[in-house]
Amino acid sequence: MYRHIIWDFDGTLFDTYPVMAKVFRELLKEQGIEEPVEEILKQMKVSASFALSYYEKKYQIDNEFVTKYKKRKKEAEFELSKPFEGIEEICKYIHSTNRQNYLLTHRGESSIELLKLFGLYDYFSDFITSKQGFERKPSPDAINYLINKYNMIHSEAIMIGDRDLDLLSGKNAGISACYFTDGQEKNSNSDYIINNFQQLCSIV
Repeated sequence: MYRHIIWDFDGTLFDTYPVMAKVFRELLKEQGIEEPVEEILKQMKVSASFALSYYEKKYQIDNEFVTKYKKRKKEAEFELSKPFEGIEEICKYIHSTNRQNYLLTHRGESSIELLKLFGLYDYFSDFITSKQGFERKPSPDAINYLINKYNMIHSEAIMIGDRDLDLLSGKNAGISACYFTDGQEKNSNSDYIINNFQQLCSIV
């Protein structure tokens, strides 16, 4: 049984990628640039910073564009972003069985604000965001911090994410990794693969 469940945020707890890509596409369009939303999503799923760097090189977007994007993204997220189906139930189940949920994300405090907005905050024991300044995933530093802080037994901890960098951060810290995908692809960096969060009940 896993007693310590560490969650990624974007694309795992919350379905934020479509909102992020939509805002980005609209801003590009305002500059006369047509870019398929599927292509933007592909870059966003590597990471938001990767996408910004990619389009900075491709279209020479400037700091003003980036500032507008971050502002509009935050506004849109609080209107349109929601947790994935089944997230509230599984997080509540873990919490009610005297086990712990933790957040590990590259994004800032907006992740905590969204957890509060949707009534999920109280199901979590700790939160690692960009504010703490840990080296970015796939570095194991943030997970190692949680392991040491809560005296975790490695075999009782699992990292859940939708990208290789999430999974590798877990594997690099010596814990299990679970890959969440809306497709059917395999992933050699994961111990488990799920397509919906009801499947987690048989794992955790």
